[in-house]
Amino acid sequence: MPDGAKSSPLKRALVYALLTAVSFIMLYPLLWMVSSSFKPENEIFATTSLIPQEFTLDAYRRGWNGLSVSFGHLFLNSLLISVLVVIGNLISCSMAAYAFTRLQFKGRGFWFALMLGTLMMPQHAVLIPQYLMFLKFGWVNTIMPLVVPKFFAIDAFFIFLMVQFFRGIPRELDEAAIMDGAGPLRIFLKVILPLSTPVLATAAVFSFIWTWDDFFAPLIYLNDIEKYTAQLGLRTFVDATAQSDWGALLAMSTLTVLPIFILFLLFQRLLIEGIATTGMKR
Repeated sequence: MPDGAKSSPLKRALVYALLTAVSFIMLYPLLWMVSSSFKPENEIFATTSLIPQEFTLDAYRRGWNGLSVSFGHLFLNSLLISVLVVIGNLISCSMAAYAFTRLQFKGRGFWFALMLGTLMMPQHAVLIPQYLMFLKFGWVNTIMPLVVPKFFAIDAFFIFLMVQFFRGIPRELDEAAIMDGAGPLRIFLKVILPLSTPVLATAAVFSFIWTWDDFFAPLIYLNDIEKYTAQLGLRTFVDATAQSDWGALLAMSTLTVLPIFILFLLFQRLLIEGIATTGMKR
């Protein structure tokens, strides 16, 4: 390797220092939120230091029991909705993607293009018709509007993601399975799905994160605090007409970040593999 291609120790040190500084700037708001959750109320906005002058867990006690229901109950609501959404998306989107990539039916290209077109449609454009439909069904103030549509493959992004991945699976495997007497359903269950763990994990992680962090949809459909998600519960700590409990808000916000952080640590290998290999030829 030519000498010019090698980076000097000083250059590498400067690059690492710059990257560390940029990373700290990006992470500072998150670090401030975590550190402020351990500060007394009068110290939160008095300083920008990340080190509490007085360490206390009082904000966590107030936040966990400060509402008419325990914040743990809201956590369970969010967990239930997120898990059901993940199951619905994996089942319906994988089946739709399999149909688009492996099955021959009339108008397949048209329906696939129409599905991709929904990616460009803003959610707010169909909000009122959806709300009126769910209201007529009697689903408002239940988790049904948040969960049931996911079992009908409404997330076109995940269908597109899986279609790109399924196209990379050799069709010779399908032909071998057909010679053994396998039908389309058996090929899907025994051939396609076992080879699609990375993309399924990617879809599952993104589905969980987007549902867990979703504030708008629960705000529209849930009215009873007993059915609130954790994100709606956070809103109740800040009230423009009354006193806001910023310490409790920051403490519970810290707790709501933990499931996402743990999920990413557990599935980061599959997540990165699923994104990196989608659309690649095998």
